[in-house]
Amino acid sequence: MIKTPRTINVFLFCVALTAGSVPLVAQTQSVKSTEEQKSEEVRLKLTDGTYMVVDDAWQTPQGIWYRKSGLSYLAPKDRVKSIQRGPEPEPAPKKQKESNDGPLYMTPVVVPKPPPAKAQNNAYEQPVWIYLVGGARVEADTAIESPAGVWYKRGPMQTFIERSRVDRVELEEQIADAAPGKKERGWSTGNGRLDSLIRQNGYRYGVDPYLVFLVIEKESQFNTRALSPKGAQGLMQLMPGTAARFGVRRPHDPAQNISGGTRYLRELLNRFNNRVDLVLASYNAGEGAVMKYGGRVPPYKETRDYVKHISYRYRRNAVKAKKPNASETGSTPSSER
Repeated sequence: MIKTPRTINVFLFCVALTAGSVPLVAQTQSVKSTEEQKSEEVRLKLTDGTYMVVDDAWQTPQGIWYRKSGLSYLAPKDRVKSIQRGPEPEPAPKKQKESNDGPLYMTPVVVPKPPPAKAQNNAYEQPVWIYLVGGARVEADTAIESPAGVWYKRGPMQTFIERSRVDRVELEEQIADAAPGKKERGWSTGNGRLDSLIRQNGYRYGVDPYLVFLVIEKESQFNTRALSPKGAQGLMQLMPGTAARFGVRRPHDPAQNISGGTRYLRELLNRFNNRVDLVLASYNAGEGAVMKYGGRVPPYKETRDYVKHISYRYRRNAVKAKKPNASETGSTPSSER
């Protein structure tokens, strides 16, 4: 057996160690080279919004000189917006544009503060309704009553109505919107008591009074004695089973009917996470029909027309509402109407 001198063994070990470290050193240098290249990257931002990557660039009175692939070029000043050095910045995330497309959710209900009391000199410093003898009425921005009649202002015009033509003057109740500085005005059944019942029940059960108003208008045209061929009764056309469920003993009584119908709307809003289209479809065709078609508006022409008509008007006048974070469920299906 030939013995290798110890000096030779040490020499071979060092050679092997050096050879094994060469790829690591080369890889480290490659990474550093790439990082340095990125940090030294030069870009010309052009006036049309595009970029040109070059080796180097500098500004002169004649224009922008830049070097690329060993050659130098001159670019006019009006074509180059700026010279940028270093790594390319990450683009800022694009903001999503708000759209009215998609599901419509109920406007958050905000109970308005009670209107201020009428001044001692019979001056109304806020919108009023002036009810005339015979049933007509006039909406005014401000009004002043006197024994002779009523002066009212609407826009830049001031008008006087004789006392013999005036039945009464009432403050116009304003519904506060979720958006600051905006108020919804102008809807009315033509009956002050019905308007008051709609608002009272809407605020009590957390349902937008304007939505209640639209449902009543579509269901009965504000006829307290309305009766459908299928047996739906009263202003909100409650079926006997639904009326009994919400304790409505006299369906043709406006107070009981509006209370029961508003509570039913609240229950549907809870079940369908405030989705107005599904609530309206359930109110018209029954909850069972909506569930039968996978939580969608049933393909019945009457129901689709019903949902489309009310949703269109509600969307035009209501503030855009965000989707709720959570919903309450637990209502039971009602019979189809």
